[in-house]
Amino acid sequence: MAGRLLPLELIDKCIGSRIWVIMKGDKEVVGTLRGFDEFVNMVLDDVTEYSGAKREKTKLDQILLNGNNVAMMVPGGDPEAPESQPR
Repeated sequence: MAGRLLPLELIDKCIGSRIWVIMKGDKEVVGTLRGFDEFVNMVLDDVTEYSGAKREKTKLDQILLNGNNVAMMVPGGDPEAPESQPR
């Protein structure tokens, strides 16, 4: 079927790009996607982690993110962009 894109194909197209990952719970992670597996476990570089109600920031060089904890992924997304802020 023309124009059909499977979820893992979309994630594969994001390798090398910035991605915003919204986790189950109160954490969000933004970083450069370096790789992933069939369980959507991901390796991210140049990471900023946002946690808690005050959205405390933690900078990390590299992380391995467990795919079981991922609620949503936004390719190219940035939680600090004005259009991403709650109104």
